Amino acid sequence: MSDIRPHEVQISVPDPEDARLYFIGRIRTPWTDRKACPRQGKEDGPDCQVEIFEPWVPALQGIEDYARIELLYWLNQARRDLVIQNPGHNDGTFGTFALRSPVRPNLIGTSLVKLVSVDGPVLTVRGLDCLDGTPLVDVKPDRCSFTPKAPPKD
Repeated sequence: MSDIRPHEVQISVPDPEDARLYFIGRIRTPWTDRKACPRQGKEDGPDCQVEIFEPWVPALQGIEDYARIELLYWLNQARRDLVIQNPGHNDGTFGTFALRSPVRPNLIGTSLVKLVSVDGPVLTVRGLDCLDGTPLVDVKPDRCSFTPKAPPKD
């Protein structure tokens, strides 16, 4: 992981503390390359499948009642050692916590997606922006009537 853009700041990542995640499924998308993957998902994007593993399939009971769900996933192909980033689509540098970049100290990604259908252990959704094969961490119903994009401060 040596793709450092000008003015980015890289750190040595400390050894992880105690944490344990269970990957509860796998996400299937059309994107196998980060450059082809959209920066933000769109509700009119392609159908993607979320495969839930046993023994977690019964936890889907009732999910079909929601129009939108939130997916949390592990950005297993992203780097985690940048504290200052230089986004390719923007002038200037920003701290990692001021961006929605996949580069994070903890590689957790999140997307609010449209739930198209549920077929046993497979959810079909629209609005994802992750690579094919991404490990799934959690599924949550979106109980908000809307989730506005946060405006910049004046």
